[in-house]
Amino acid sequence: MAIENPSREEIREILQKAKRIAVVGLSNNPEKTSYMVAKAMQDAGYEIIPVNPKATEILGKKAVPSLKDIEGHVDIVDIFRRPEYLPELAREFDEIDADVFWAQLGIENEEAYRFLKEKGYTVVMNRCIKVEHALTK
Repeated sequence: MAIENPSREEIREILQKAKRIAVVGLSNNPEKTSYMVAKAMQDAGYEIIPVNPKATEILGKKAVPSLKDIEGHVDIVDIFRRPEYLPELAREFDEIDADVFWAQLGIENEEAYRFLKEKGYTVVMNRCIKVEHALTK
């Protein structure tokens, strides 16, 4: 099964509807890509939930160790982890029943993609959420 992302129009709709983005692998280092992307999305009005077991707070928000530790509904789970971690994250994503599984630019995993698509989830892989937000405004 080849990885097929939603169309740009569908991505626009996802980003217009979404309010809460859990960022897995969000670094508290302002020079890291995950921090810059999450900050840009926060500045654009999204609520960012840092998911990092080694941090207590990032971008002024309390960090949680895992997706399961998030209270309330999550619209997008944005992932900054290596591809080999995606199957495990996909299973955790399924447990919290978030809306969209989004793996950042350069990150994709066919096993995770297949698992999520078979369950009917929206999956985006190998795309930068910040770039897509800018392109679909």
